[in-house]
Amino acid sequence: MELIFNNLEVVWFILITILFAGFFLLEGFDYGTGILLPFIGKTDVERRQMINALGPVWDGNEVWMITAGGALFASFPNVYATLFSGFYLALFLMLAALIIRGVSFEFRSKSPNLLWRKTFDYCIFFGSLIPALLWGVTVGNLIQGTPIDASMTYVAHSLIC
Repeated sequence: MELIFNNLEVVWFILITILFAGFFLLEGFDYGTGILLPFIGKTDVERRQMINALGPVWDGNEVWMITAGGALFASFPNVYATLFSGFYLALFLMLAALIIRGVSFEFRSKSPNLLWRKTFDYCIFFGSLIPALLWGVTVGNLIQGTPIDASMTYVAHSLIC
């Protein structure tokens, strides 16, 4: 056991694995609730209750992802750079969807107008669906094997290899 912790790369790998596992476990609840919002929440009150269930935890769950990304950047900058260069479009779309989702949580109740609320309900839906789908594509490609060359450059020509 002492030999494992003498190697700092292994310690960082374990830490990053724990951070991403925590993120996927906790954020899965948020994504699932957001995706099911238009289907399970039949009335405005039911949709509000679903969103209120996420209220205290959704932004805290995002901290796991930010911390894992920061730890990845600090410990394995080549992996971080290769990941972002290879999956730039997917990660950009994910970030945009998460921003739209966060804004929707805050602005949904600012007007009693039904069209206003339905618009933000669908923003929450797509803001939950797109990141969940793109995380699946990204992790699936990483597990399958991401083609990089000796200089740590992503060499595939499409998102799905």
